Amino acid sequence: MKPKLVVVGAAGRMGRRILSLAAEQGRFEVIGAVEKKGHFEIGECACPATAGVSSISFDSVYPPGADVVVDFSSPEGTDGTVGYCLKNKSALVLGTTGLDEKKILEISVAAKKIPVLYSTNTSVGMNILFSLAGKAAKMLGGRYDIEIIEQHHRFKKDAPSGSALTLAENICKTTGRKFPDSLVYGREGKSSARKEGTIGVHSVRAGDITGVHSVIFSTMGETITLNHTAHSRDTFAAGALHAAEWLVGRKPALYSMADVLEMKSR
Repeated sequence: MKPKLVVVGAAGRMGRRILSLAAEQGRFEVIGAVEKKGHFEIGECACPATAGVSSISFDSVYPPGADVVVDFSSPEGTDGTVGYCLKNKSALVLGTTGLDEKKILEISVAAKKIPVLYSTNTSVGMNILFSLAGKAAKMLGGRYDIEIIEQHHRFKKDAPSGSALTLAENICKTTGRKFPDSLVYGREGKSSARKEGTIGVHSVRAGDITGVHSVIFSTMGETITLNHTAHSRDTFAAGALHAAEWLVGRKPALYSMADVLEMKSR
C-alpha cells in the first residue's frame, strides 16, 4: 500500500517539482497540496498528474490520514504543518530554511511524538559535502583559512542559505570553533583583514541559479576547493521523496539526511 502524501508549499518552485516527481515515481498516493491563505493559485490543480488534487489554504482542513507530509514552504507556515502532523501522527519531512531558534526548538519538541526529518538541503550530493567539509577542516587544521560562498536565484529570501550555515556549523563542530560566533558575513571597509579562526560566508543572488556551494580552504602556497552544483530542483525533490519514504513508520525522533544516507555509521 502506497504511503499517503501531503505537500505543503505546493505552488512554490520546490513544491511543484515534489508533486510532479511523486506522481512520476508512483510510490506515493498524493492526497493533498497545501498553500498559504490568499495565494492566487488556491483551488487550482497543483499538478496535472496528481488526479486533480487542488491547493488549499493553511486555514482549511488538511486532508485527513496522511502518512507523511513534505514541507518546503516558509517559516511562518511550519506551525500549521507541525500541528497537523501531531494531530494525525504523520511523519514530517521539513526542508524549509530560515527557521529561527524558537522554531527549531518547537520542531525538536514535536519530534518526541512523531518522526521528523529536518534538513537544510535534501540533495544527496550536498549532504556528502556537509560531511566532507567538516572532515577536511579537521584534517587541515588551523593553518588554512576557510571561506564559504553560496549562490542562488534572485528570488531566494534568506541569506546566507541554510546549506551554507550547515556547512559552517559542521566545520565549527570538527574544529572546536564557536557557531555562529566564528562566522563573518561578507567584508567591506578599510579594516576588514581576516581574523584568525573566522569563517567567511558570502551570498550571491542572481538570475535563476538553482544552487551552488563552495568551501575554500587556503593557506600560503595552496588552495583546496570543495564544490557542489545543483543542476535542477529535481535533485532536492528526489532527495525529499526518498527521505519521506524512508521516514514512514520510523519511531518518533529528530532525523537528518545523514540518517537516511547512513553516513553516521560509516
